[in-house]
Amino acid sequence: MSLQAYIEAAQQFFDELVDRASDDELFAGGYLRGHFDLAVGYAQVEELTLSVDELNAKVEASLVKAYRDGELNEEDKHHVVTIWERLKQLGA
Repeated sequence: MSLQAYIEAAQQFFDELVDRASDDELFAGGYLRGHFDLAVGYAQVEELTLSVDELNAKVEASLVKAYRDGELNEEDKHHVVTIWERLKQLGA
């Protein structure tokens, strides 16, 4: 899958969460979308040509930093990780 197709599929995935997710999943999806969109934005600004795996690595690095900084409690972190694993399957 191309990076652009993955980004579009991810945006659709996030949009569809709104219709079927629990409150906790909505929070986690919004939080994850912020990290995802930030990684995409940096890549565009820096004119980087990334693969899906490279983009995912950037998102994961951002999430790990956030976890280490204590941005999420364990329950919220679990929801983010669960949704992140589902999202990554889109690019597999």
